[in-house]
Amino acid sequence: MSTYVYGITAASHPSLPEGMGGVGDPPRPVRILREGELAAVVSDAPEGLRPKRRELLAHQNVLSEIGAAGCVLPMRFGSVAPDDDAVTGVLAERAEHYGERLRALDGRVEYNVKANHVEEAVLHHVMAGNPEIRALAEANRQAGGGSYDDKIRLGEMVAAAVKDREAEDGAVLERALAPAADAVSVGPESTGWLANVSYLVKRETAEDFLAAVEQVRKDMPHLEVRLNGPLPPYSFVEPGPAEPAGAATGGADTEVG
Repeated sequence: MSTYVYGITAASHPSLPEGMGGVGDPPRPVRILREGELAAVVSDAPEGLRPKRRELLAHQNVLSEIGAAGCVLPMRFGSVAPDDDAVTGVLAERAEHYGERLRALDGRVEYNVKANHVEEAVLHHVMAGNPEIRALAEANRQAGGGSYDDKIRLGEMVAAAVKDREAEDGAVLERALAPAADAVSVGPESTGWLANVSYLVKRETAEDFLAAVEQVRKDMPHLEVRLNGPLPPYSFVEPGPAEPAGAATGGADTEVG
């Protein structure tokens, strides 16, 4: 049977609570595989695993339980190895990398910040800051709405200005929060958000980071700012190969809040 991998810890990590269950229906018992100074938190992999809410929560719950007792390198939902030997083989092969990451991430958590524009507010900003758009909008109004071509031109100008403002505001938000974090990881641009940024934060200074987020919300009220965390440091397991050899990573977002 293939082996489902939740995360990697130090071999000295405290033991799991007795009877902990993971993914699958019924939940597969979670267990520890040790190799040298490292350990992998695993269970048997259920057949036909899909990124349904119940399974995503089970994956997160295991990582949260492990993370509460010490540092864990979290695997993405759906990380599966052919068997236990494949997992311990990778622990041995990549011991130096995983050891370095565990030391670097010890005592730290991830916060993910996503932001988008409040539509009416950003349109107000765009109109106020662009005399050419204001002039064309006024001309169209006085002409009873303007010609078809003028309406198209106005729409294109507004869309371009909003896109420019998205890039500007995304950069401002990222810079505003970076000083309160140890590291920053920018997510893919094709997410539907003008900003999708993960921050690595010391647990002991998390309140400072949260205060910085609230300050951004006050300073940029034309943004909808969404905060998710604390999370296991998914975005900071790299640099270096993070998934077990032969892993079939589903690539699913494990954010289910």
